[in-house]
Amino acid sequence: MIVAAAVCPHPPLLVPEVAVGAAGELDACRSACARALQVVAGRRADLLVLVGGGPTTTMHASGAAGSLQPFGVPVEAALGRADGSRIPTLPLSLTVGAWLARGWEGPVEGVEVDADAEPSECFRLGAEVAARAERVALLVLADGSARRGPTAPGYTDPRAQPFDASVEQALATGDPRTLATLDPDLATDLLVGGRAALQVLAGAAEPTSWDGQVLYADDPYGVRYVVAVWTPAT
Repeated sequence: MIVAAAVCPHPPLLVPEVAVGAAGELDACRSACARALQVVAGRRADLLVLVGGGPTTTMHASGAAGSLQPFGVPVEAALGRADGSRIPTLPLSLTVGAWLARGWEGPVEGVEVDADAEPSECFRLGAEVAARAERVALLVLADGSARRGPTAPGYTDPRAQPFDASVEQALATGDPRTLATLDPDLATDLLVGGRAALQVLAGAAEPTSWDGQVLYADDPYGVRYVVAVWTPAT
């Protein structure tokens, strides 16, 4: 069962070696990610599972690694302790997630979900993730729309703000049902980098009631980044 979940964005600029001179621009986001993981760690899970989008749906065992070499820096990150091979197999989302969770004490696994996966597939995957241990914690890597202004990668789309607002409200209130109803086609149009991962969270979170808290929400580069944490409702 799921005992806690953190939701964090996954831009490579979160890693200071990638951001270089612009590293300070995401200091608040990095700090919020660290706080979210501290809350999750306090729930004493048996297993941390990272969930992030990629080109396919596959499980990544503890020790799997990813690399930020494509962004010009020789930074690698692994799920828990590296398995020794250091062959980078993780997609960007899980690589950044592994970097965020690099201080985690205990077993860590990764779930790569096809960014185009149907909601029903995401829900099933979420239920499977929730059953992987008696006490499972999630780190969900999910960017919002990349169409939030003239400097955004996808320029401007007036539908971006209401879409992101609905996601943010769902995360703030611990509402998996709203996440479950996100429209895949609209998310694709809006260049949302986390729709599938959020719907895996929705599948994993049912039927527990949740308290949600948003720790950070901003779009410094025209992409919506939200950091949130869910714990079982008291």
